[in-house]
Amino acid sequence: MSQNPLTQPFEMEGLSLANRVVMAPMTRSFCPGGVPGQDVADYYSRRAEGGVGLIITEGTYTGHEASGDSTHVPRMHGDAAVAGWKRVVEGVHAAGGKIASQLWNIGLRNPARLNLDPNVKLIGPSGIAGDGTVLSEPMSDATIASVIEHYGIAAANAKAAGFDAVELHAGHGYLIDQFFWEVTNKREDAYGGDYLARTRFASEVIASVREGVGPGFPISFRFSQWKIGNYGAKLAPTPQALERFLEPLVLAGTDIFHCSTRRYWEPEFEGSDMNLAGWTRKLSGKPTITVGSVGLSTEFTDREGVGNHTSIERLEEMLARGDFDLVAVGRALLADPNWFRKIQANDLENLVPFHIDLQQKLY
Repeated sequence: MSQNPLTQPFEMEGLSLANRVVMAPMTRSFCPGGVPGQDVADYYSRRAEGGVGLIITEGTYTGHEASGDSTHVPRMHGDAAVAGWKRVVEGVHAAGGKIASQLWNIGLRNPARLNLDPNVKLIGPSGIAGDGTVLSEPMSDATIASVIEHYGIAAANAKAAGFDAVELHAGHGYLIDQFFWEVTNKREDAYGGDYLARTRFASEVIASVREGVGPGFPISFRFSQWKIGNYGAKLAPTPQALERFLEPLVLAGTDIFHCSTRRYWEPEFEGSDMNLAGWTRKLSGKPTITVGSVGLSTEFTDREGVGNHTSIERLEEMLARGDFDLVAVGRALLADPNWFRKIQANDLENLVPFHIDLQQKLY
């Protein structure tokens, strides 16, 4: 058992983990008014009790008025929400785990404006959605500065609540990713241009978060090549482009990269079997988290069906050879809080299958 790479401890500045298993962030919408209650605390504590080394929370809205459109997604601002998250953190720590808060601004990702104040303007770098539809005016310099400032305030709130780290959601077509992507960023000022220039907004967000949490407090940065609705999108089509893309993010203060892919086993570039996390670790010199259908035999591209569990031998081989440092598990842990314990015991037969309706249950 001691030779299983998933069971090995992980150390980096400011963060010490008992093993390499991470609970991936998954939006649940179980926080009325944006405030996590005891049921949410129990939900996360069960995964810590199941042996998960690090939990990354579902995305939490920053204090900017246009950061999200749901009254049931948690936030990281306001006394009640921060107090609620403090209870969550205390429960996870009592169970022996560590927990990071993911900070989130959806930008133009959801133009339906569900539950959003009609007086609040949608925001996006150029006001253009991923399908090319113009939904708003481009963000002004003042709005950009305000959004960046609120990221820093939210990060400081997370640290005050006792979190062990923070993570920025910068993938999947949400606000930070909208600045990265040429389809949604047509700006001609300092926040637009080529793919390297389009990293400026993210770099300033990271710097604001660093100011909010201070030195030595871990900042994770979750990014993806793909976007929801455009799975073939590429921010960086070559290793050389990826290296240039990562450099300013490292300089701004990123400590660890969370590399979101749909299938962890798929190579990112021709000529190598390394995935995105492997390439990112090699090119940035920073620790990385891999994620993407870990432990499941079925993709849920249509959000239907039942997923059976499958062997993770390939994953363990990639981890053992040093492709990445940590492994994020999503739906498998959603279905079974004791997934890691059972994997350690090679007890695949007793793992709970994943049903898509579990996404809507606080289990």
